[in-house]
Amino acid sequence: MSTLANQLVKAEKEELARAIRILLGRPLISLQADPEVFDLIRRRHHALARWFDYYCGWRLLVEPRLGYARLVKVTESADPSRPARRRRSTRAPFDRRRYTLLCLIAGEALTTPVTTIGMLAQRVVQAAAADEHITGFDPVRGDERAAFADALRLLEHYGAVTAIDGVTDSYVDSAEAKVLYRVDTTRLLRLLAAPVAPSAVADSSNDPAAWPDLRELTVEPRYGAAADPAVSAEGASETQRNLWARHSLLRRLLDDPVVYRADMTAAQLAYAGSPTGRQIIRRAAAEAGFELEERAEGYLLIDPDSLASDGRFPDEGAHAKVAALLLLDVLAAQPGNRAFNDLVEESARLLDRFPKWARAYQSEGGASRLTGDAVAVLCDFGLARHAGGSVRLMPAALRYTVDREEA
Repeated sequence: MSTLANQLVKAEKEELARAIRILLGRPLISLQADPEVFDLIRRRHHALARWFDYYCGWRLLVEPRLGYARLVKVTESADPSRPARRRRSTRAPFDRRRYTLLCLIAGEALTTPVTTIGMLAQRVVQAAAADEHITGFDPVRGDERAAFADALRLLEHYGAVTAIDGVTDSYVDSAEAKVLYRVDTTRLLRLLAAPVAPSAVADSSNDPAAWPDLRELTVEPRYGAAADPAVSAEGASETQRNLWARHSLLRRLLDDPVVYRADMTAAQLAYAGSPTGRQIIRRAAAEAGFELEERAEGYLLIDPDSLASDGRFPDEGAHAKVAALLLLDVLAAQPGNRAFNDLVEESARLLDRFPKWARAYQSEGGASRLTGDAVAVLCDFGLARHAGGSVRLMPAALRYTVDREEA
């Protein structure tokens, strides 16, 4: 019996670790899209909710009847490296117009459980016209319909709206397209991961300078003054300071590719250096199935199954990531800052050497674009910093260097 009990405990721990990493990589899990994973999260719901609440201060919402699980990942600021992307083939990031239409569509969709694309478009026309600060929506224009369809497709991807008759993309070709939608208002409301409701910071002033700072949406009162490094934390209790240090540090460790000590606050450094802090960080990593690397420069969590991340590096399937890997050797050969234009020359030589490779960059200005995309990859993964026309290699990049021995 003891052997069986040990096996059950081990299986439960493995399932919990797997579910944690899946939710970190995909904060919204649908029964329809992934029934096996949803069933795993449903079965381990209470243990998962306790884990995320204790280590990160994040809420896990599981709705068995509605068929979805939502991890509400609150962060102190928006992450520009993770934009919403168009669901069509280009996968291009959303622009300002698409974000605006996304908000308008979501607001209007909340008013009815069933609607058509034409009715929804007309409601958006009226909503945009009622606000002088929003450019009016014109469904006659093809580019406007394309932006509208992109916003709707994203909501479909999240399961907030479902096309029960017709196809959303047909609206791009004709404003007379017929598409019928069912709206999941509860899921739509829970897409917004903000501890403060937008209505709580709304301001009816016509002066843009008087409008509220949208960062107020992410303020979490439970941390008090401890959450603002620019303000003295003397007004916060020791419990608030420790709670904020634990949650903020583990949020970064679980969300960012690498966390450098130089980028941590004094409170986070003190917490990470304390016996209790070190123990909690190591325990969190072990319970989630991560391998923790502790270096003099910072911390790195490694997921051996690549479940917790929405991006991979190295990755031979993307030209920019292949170029980024090759540029690492160039940067490592010269410590310190390297001029961006020097890297462009390296990319040009690479394109000349392989003329049939990376055809999208085999044109005028292609070397500069390839370098920009490759450097952006390195920056996104915490391997480099780009500022003032120069690129600097970061310590984590040394994990990808190759030592060559002369014969």
